Amino acid sequence: MKISAKHIALKTLKWLGITVVVVLLLLFLLPILFPGKVESEVKKLANKSLASKLEFSNTKLSFFTHFPSLTVSIDNVSLMGSKPFENDTLVRARQVALGINLKRLIFDNTVKIDELYVDDAVINVQVNKQGQANYNVYISPKDTPKKPTDPEEGTAIQFDRIDFSDCHITYNDRSANMLVDARGFNYLGRGGFTKDVFDMETDANIDAIDFYYNGVPYLERKEVHADLITRVNTNALSFILQKNELRINELPLEFTGFFTILRDGYNIGINAASRNTTLKDIFSVAPPQYLTWMEKTRIEGDADLRFTFKGRYNAAKNQQPDLGMVFKVNNGVLAYNNTPASMEKLRVDVNATLPSLDVNRMVLDVKAFDFNIGKNGYFKALLNTKGLETMAVKADIKAALNLAELDATLGLPDVDLKGMLRTDIVANGTFNAKKRLFPKTKGSIDLKGGWLKTSYYPNPIQRITLVANITDTDGTFGGLKMALTPASFEFEGNPVYVSATAENLDDVLYTSRIKGELNVGRIYKVFKRKGLNVTGYVKADLSLNGRQSYATTGQYSKLDNRGTLLLKDIKTRSDLFPKAFYINEGLFRFQNEKMWFERFTAHYGKSDFALNGYLRNTINYFISGKGTLHGEFGLKSKLINVDEFMALQPADAASPAESKADAAKASVKKDHPKASGVVAVPHNLDVWLKADANEVAYNGLLLKNLTGGAGISGGQMYLKGAKFDIIGCKVGIDARYKNESAVAANFDARFTAKDFNVKRAYNELPMFREMATAADKAEGVISIDYTIKGDLDANMAPIYESLHGGGTITLRDIKVKGLKMFGAISEKTGQGSINNPSFKDIVVHSTINNNVIDIKPFTFKVSLFRPTIKGTTSFNGLLDLRVRLGLPPAGLIGIPITVTGTHSQPKIKVFSKTGKAIKEAVYDTKTNKVISEEKVTKEPDKKE
Repeated sequence: MKISAKHIALKTLKWLGITVVVVLLLLFLLPILFPGKVESEVKKLANKSLASKLEFSNTKLSFFTHFPSLTVSIDNVSLMGSKPFENDTLVRARQVALGINLKRLIFDNTVKIDELYVDDAVINVQVNKQGQANYNVYISPKDTPKKPTDPEEGTAIQFDRIDFSDCHITYNDRSANMLVDARGFNYLGRGGFTKDVFDMETDANIDAIDFYYNGVPYLERKEVHADLITRVNTNALSFILQKNELRINELPLEFTGFFTILRDGYNIGINAASRNTTLKDIFSVAPPQYLTWMEKTRIEGDADLRFTFKGRYNAAKNQQPDLGMVFKVNNGVLAYNNTPASMEKLRVDVNATLPSLDVNRMVLDVKAFDFNIGKNGYFKALLNTKGLETMAVKADIKAALNLAELDATLGLPDVDLKGMLRTDIVANGTFNAKKRLFPKTKGSIDLKGGWLKTSYYPNPIQRITLVANITDTDGTFGGLKMALTPASFEFEGNPVYVSATAENLDDVLYTSRIKGELNVGRIYKVFKRKGLNVTGYVKADLSLNGRQSYATTGQYSKLDNRGTLLLKDIKTRSDLFPKAFYINEGLFRFQNEKMWFERFTAHYGKSDFALNGYLRNTINYFISGKGTLHGEFGLKSKLINVDEFMALQPADAASPAESKADAAKASVKKDHPKASGVVAVPHNLDVWLKADANEVAYNGLLLKNLTGGAGISGGQMYLKGAKFDIIGCKVGIDARYKNESAVAANFDARFTAKDFNVKRAYNELPMFREMATAADKAEGVISIDYTIKGDLDANMAPIYESLHGGGTITLRDIKVKGLKMFGAISEKTGQGSINNPSFKDIVVHSTINNNVIDIKPFTFKVSLFRPTIKGTTSFNGLLDLRVRLGLPPAGLIGIPITVTGTHSQPKIKVFSKTGKAIKEAVYDTKTNKVISEEKVTKEPDKKE
């Protein structure tokens, strides 16, 4: 029987159609048949395998999310980090999909996850200074104790495919001072991930990557393409780089080596090289702002670039890998915009190593850095250094450059240069500031006809002359000689002239002559820096001659320092204070050892200062950067706002962090987010002030008409014989203050006040209200003579548990009304006249020790009675008082009464001498921490 071709075709199409229908039906039915199984197993896996909090909005099972894989998709995923980052997000993704092994699901009814898809995610990897990371969220099976009842198999993760799409990944390792920020991260990894050892194929593309080390940007917004084959050993968590080709912009790099993750860090051995490439390819990884310059510049030359990164990293053991770099250029040419003068015969041979990432062991070997430019211009440099704190130096630098040709050849943006620069420097030896070692040196720099103009300001700095010479014949600071003879320039018609010599840095013998005037604001515009606005005016006419030891040994007659220095509208910063000081006007006159402040007005935030007086030891201080400045001043001010000087107060909006101290304060602020900090006192001042301030603001208090002596010495601040007005009362104070850190300080002080209005003090002084809670029931005036010492907290408020002191409080004329203690005694004894007593000229002696106030016996008269009170109370309101109610006549017979409980809930026992002792707080003065204190327990009011 003959079967026609038509029949065969129809039958084939029929079965093909049935197959397609069955497949499509399965695609729809399988997610319906297994949703509960898959979703429950995924949730079980998350609870079992993750050590941190996982949140998501919903899940769905489908073939079509990542066709043809069956995937469970989890939307709006948020995964928190591991300790100590449990409050920070590790991963936030629009969708995470887990691919399910279809064969195991259908035939074994087992959920095996073998694919991972992450879409539109932000991944924030953090490592703190101690080396603790936030990504340790997965609990491996070997870390999970197995129970006898546990099944042999369950949900498992064994990836065969990992796919990241449009992700933003940040890796911030503070222990290694390393930051990687990758945006537009797309990654596809394939391999036999289910095996213990397998080869992983990787295809990765990054739209823009930044790499920072020690705060320095080495890559910014660079495009990266990677084609990698990596052998992975899951047992050892080791990655062996086999074929790894990377391209950063136009620069090709090949990687070989390994990376092994250890429980306490990692072990790495990476070699990266871009051999036989071109100088232009290397320039392609320069910061983005230079790309336009590259398009207009002829860049030629062969180049080699190699990196090595080898060793163990363990923060606890202070182990760090070794970093190495080799960079070579041959026959290099640079010529901007077809300039006739080009940089040619560029030769670079640099080898740098950083053992254990320790800058004090850094080795830099510049075997060659040479080029020719123009007709006769050249630059030749050899440099070899080892170490940093103790640095072995060998250098030979020679140059003869026409700066106009150099400017044209490099096409320096926004800068025009002119002048002839010649330099010849040879050095060989060791530099160590502590050991007073300096390399044997002979060198000179000679600039004639200098001219500098930028696009930021219309007028140039011109007629620049610089003749500098340096010699050192014996390799010590003592043998060093430097001469600047002369240096001069002209700016906007104003010439500035400097001539100076110095020799023997162990005891500097100096001569200098400085004359000229300069508009600092205008000249700063020449060197414009984004985000900063500098103004000011300087005029100098100074002649300084002498030897450093003349000032330190008191041989002032041998000094010949004279002249004047005028400053106007100058901004200056100190690491000690959060805001900048603004010198409105400062006229300084130098007279031998003294620098006189003839006219000096300045402001800091809302505070203003007018000073007149002198500083001594200024020349020695400016030369050495050490020593102590001594002085005496008169100070006048309309307002001194102490709160603005507190270390953690916000800095000026226009003043970004400008020093390491700013970064340190930012770290302290992170640990104490609600703290204002304490006021820091300079250690290099020994200055006495005769102060006269109209107002002083401090911690909610407003002190008026402050007068008296104030001093700074040895990192401490003193007040002697100071007086001020507050709430209509004249207060006297002698005090000492010292800050221990940005958030801790200590003090001791003696306060005297006469006719202090209690009611007004309670209403207007927050600190008085906290320390004397019972004062709200009193009216009248008191006098105080009290000495007290203790610590201040991170908001510069007293820590009551640290206080010690004693003194007298004289109750001049006080009426008490509604105080619960007297009301309770009145009720218990049936004597209504005791309820609201009055006090007149009663002297109360007391001492303070660790939160407990010990009141010595004092007697007063109420109606016909003579009560005597003694005992203890505390700043948090506890009572343990003994009251003897002296009966008429003359109080010879008395009724013993004990008062315990609190000010708000006193407990009265008549005919009792047994109270309840209040325990002193235990306070650690080294850590400024309260170890223990007796707490106040609130009880409902009840009658006994």
